[in-house]
Amino acid sequence: GPLPAIEKIIAMIQSLQEKHAVRSVGIGAPGPLDAKRGIIIEPPNLSSWKNIELTKMIESAIHLPVYLENDANAAALAEALIGAGKEAESVFYITVSTGIGGGYVYNGKLISGAQGNCGEIGNMIVDPHAIDAPNLNKGALEALASGTAIGRKAESVFGLGHGAKEVFLFAQEGNQKAAEIIDEALSYLAMGIANIVHTLNPEVIVLGGGVMKSKDLMLDPLKEKVVPLLYPSLRPHLKLKLALLDQKAGVVGAGMIPRQFLQN
Repeated sequence: GPLPAIEKIIAMIQSLQEKHAVRSVGIGAPGPLDAKRGIIIEPPNLSSWKNIELTKMIESAIHLPVYLENDANAAALAEALIGAGKEAESVFYITVSTGIGGGYVYNGKLISGAQGNCGEIGNMIVDPHAIDAPNLNKGALEALASGTAIGRKAESVFGLGHGAKEVFLFAQEGNQKAAEIIDEALSYLAMGIANIVHTLNPEVIVLGGGVMKSKDLMLDPLKEKVVPLLYPSLRPHLKLKLALLDQKAGVVGAGMIPRQFLQN
């Protein structure tokens, strides 16, 4: 539940305050959330967290400014500033893991959107005829291309509760059915990336998350699927890069969030 977790967060911050001159706190959290008001609205993976005034609760305890941002946006900021996209003017970051999220950074600044939901690509519709998914649009990208989606497909194909990691292992061993599951997920992910390219035209797309760790099965095949979906004039400019900060991206990015607001 939220209260015990928030108490632990406060205790951790206070322990750092005893040793360091902490000026502010940045938090990356799963959405949907209201970054401007610092409220966790109702994340699908945190069912008991509903309309939690997170920044207000923490600020009252530590007496410092606290900034909240979507966890994918936090990771995007880190990868754009010091990771795989650090030389680019515009970076779109995609995490493919249990779910699918994204974040857009332009000229070193995170683009959050009016309600802080810029980059929520997991709910992008890529197949309106697909099965329904809880808390998502029918045919949403996350429901068809995430690690959870790959594991769910494997369960229906193999009749066992294999997760995405096992599917990639099977594919590496030459299992044709496993390869087909991955290929289908890549096709949907390619659609999502093509939509992003045509909408925002970022200089670089950075791919992170647990699923992308199987880069030999993912990166080159993914690029081959994206290229035909783009305008011919955009095809030579497509840049897909793997994230450099790995699982640290969200934490590093959370620490960078206050810098977007503080000048000195």
